[in-house]
Amino acid sequence: MDDHRDDKYEDTELEKSDGSVTEEKKSDDSGSDYEDVCFICRRPESKAGKMFRLPNHICVCDDCMHKTMDTVSQFDYQGLLNNPNMGDLNGKGFPNISFVNLADLQGDGGIPNKQKPKKKKKEKAAEIDIRDIMPPHKIKQKLDEYVVGQEHAKKVMSVAVYNHYKRVATGTMDEIEIEKSNMLMIGPTGCGKTYLVKTLAKLLDVPLAIADATSLTEAGYIGDDIESVVSKLLAAAENDVERAERGIIFIDEIDKIAKKKNTNSRDVSGESVQQGMLKLLEGAEVEVPVGANSKNAMVPLATVNTRNILFICGGAFPDLDEIIKQRLSKKTSIGYNAELKDKYDKEKNILSRVTVEDIRKFGMIPEFIGRLPVIFTLEGLSRDMMVQILKEPRNAILKQYQKLLELDEVELLFNEGALEAIADKAMEKETGARALRAIIEEFMLDIMYEVPKDDNIGRVTITREYIEGNGGPVIDIRSRSAEHPDRLKVVQQQGSDS
Repeated sequence: MDDHRDDKYEDTELEKSDGSVTEEKKSDDSGSDYEDVCFICRRPESKAGKMFRLPNHICVCDDCMHKTMDTVSQFDYQGLLNNPNMGDLNGKGFPNISFVNLADLQGDGGIPNKQKPKKKKKEKAAEIDIRDIMPPHKIKQKLDEYVVGQEHAKKVMSVAVYNHYKRVATGTMDEIEIEKSNMLMIGPTGCGKTYLVKTLAKLLDVPLAIADATSLTEAGYIGDDIESVVSKLLAAAENDVERAERGIIFIDEIDKIAKKKNTNSRDVSGESVQQGMLKLLEGAEVEVPVGANSKNAMVPLATVNTRNILFICGGAFPDLDEIIKQRLSKKTSIGYNAELKDKYDKEKNILSRVTVEDIRKFGMIPEFIGRLPVIFTLEGLSRDMMVQILKEPRNAILKQYQKLLELDEVELLFNEGALEAIADKAMEKETGARALRAIIEEFMLDIMYEVPKDDNIGRVTITREYIEGNGGPVIDIRSRSAEHPDRLKVVQQQGSDS
């Protein structure tokens, strides 16, 4: 065997003159925040132990290296390769067989950083200081800047989040373990459930994962398994396990995993998903793939403890109002003091009367509801709330369009009648605040198309008549006078076809 060694093999084992083997001191190549992963078994360094570093950034763990050496030592490959009788006519060894050349493997050993867990720092991670946690009234003040109405929901969420992060900061209080305050929010479509959670995560500066319950199935079936929601949170935390363990997971459309009624087949996307989520909500150590959604992928696994992860579940729960009305109208009877069966038919916020019994009757299993102790409802949007949503939040829809036209040096105004007309049209669609964007996109199309054509346009005012199709916007043209070059004067009111 040739004893010549190239300088680039400096990280392999060296043989001493007395026959003993020692490992050369390796230089840590990196200062990288990511752990090395074994090229063969895909375990990270924190689990597999010290790695052998081969050329081209390939790492092999101690176990895999020894197994390989034991296998190789059982055969006299060197003798076979040098035996001309075992090779082709030219005596070059095995015909049509080539051995892998490590120099041909390019890149970082085939494992990108996004599929490597981050190194756990030796020093203790910074703990959350209880004095740095934003108190509930300040959390609600921040939410008020972005979300219109929903006062009760914002108050409940502020208190629940504050108590949760106090629990994370203290761990125990006089050896009394504080339970997790997972939340279940119920409200009609377009009332702001997802928007509330997104805003909350942004204010608290914690990683947020938003998952859709409709894609989850029992393990072993086609679809995302239940642990994939934790994998999304790990990705949102840039593969930092400690940061992910303090994050928020929002599971939308939770009502879609309700127990199927009148079915004899296995409910793999309903009740089975609820049962599989029990351990996540309670708190358990879960092995999730790093940089992939499936454990079958050849990627390393990271262990995430869900004990301090806040779970928020949300859903529209269609027909839940009928279950509530049925429960409330059970007292109806005949006589002077009898309640009418249709007494609750016209009540707008009937969902605010929801109880755990109603949710169980809807199809959620008791064990699942018990792990979501904070249950609250969101109101359906009224006409006045629609008008507020259009103009008051920090990133209101009207402000977005005003900013777009401001880049063309054009001022965009909406009179009060136009806002009311938009709100009326949105109420007819019955899809909540999502309808506002669709309506504005429709009538702003012509304006956004025509305004860049004419540099003389200085101001556009949207009127009720334009929204209702009976007139057009008021176009103000820039004054041409030399004395007042920036003055605007009304030229004409355009027709509805402009």
